Amino acid sequence: MRTALLISTYNWPQALKLIFDSIQQQSMLPQEILIADDGSSEDTKKVIDKFKSQFNIPIHHFWQEDKGFRKAKILNIAIAKSTADYIIQVDGDCILHPHFIKDHVNNVMENAYLYGTRVNILPQYVDEVFERKLTSFSIFSNQIKNKTRTLHIPLLSRLYRAKTKFSDKFRGCNVSYWRSDVLKVNGYNEDFEGWGREDSDLVIRMSNAKINSKRLRYIGIVYHIFHKINSKSNLDLNDRIQQESIASQNIRCKNGIDKYL
Repeated sequence: MRTALLISTYNWPQALKLIFDSIQQQSMLPQEILIADDGSSEDTKKVIDKFKSQFNIPIHHFWQEDKGFRKAKILNIAIAKSTADYIIQVDGDCILHPHFIKDHVNNVMENAYLYGTRVNILPQYVDEVFERKLTSFSIFSNQIKNKTRTLHIPLLSRLYRAKTKFSDKFRGCNVSYWRSDVLKVNGYNEDFEGWGREDSDLVIRMSNAKINSKRLRYIGIVYHIFHKINSKSNLDLNDRIQQESIASQNIRCKNGIDKYL
């Protein structure tokens, strides 16, 4: 099974540096790293180019012009061009637990996607995290809330079983899936522009296609770096698109990944 780590990013090179630091500390690496860049400036490219020389695995940088929040489109492009069978996806504001990749790989299931745990870094400690280049946290760390979520206990994770329905515990910043399952639903719906719902709509359509979900609890952990939320001006429209997927039991979106294949 060939795996890829897919990172979506936009104009936060400082956070991307910490993510790359946390990748270097992984107990298991993927076969390739994909950067889905929604129009960042040259500073982000410089960070990526620097780390390309430090890894023995390929890092592919997919960039599109900045025309507002178009995360769905650039993710589709990266997934379409990937050679991986299985993709582990995070946002560009999430530091990876040292066993993050290993946890996802060890829990891969046929006909299922996985979604992991998000621990939030507190706003008042973000500057300290950057200054100290922190990538490791524990239940005793002052910098985080939801402290029990940072407990890494693989044995307890076995209590969680695959389910057939979408869960409100799902977070698009920490998910993994078979590339073929994403192609089955035609990838992300690019009608989503502006912040919100593009990730949940994808897995809702996967659930409509009878693809199961499994929560990774006590494993598969990321640390979310606090930041101001992007404009929610399109959220009402995005909500309506998602509700249509639910009400009509949609599987394939029309404006999806097939145009890049």
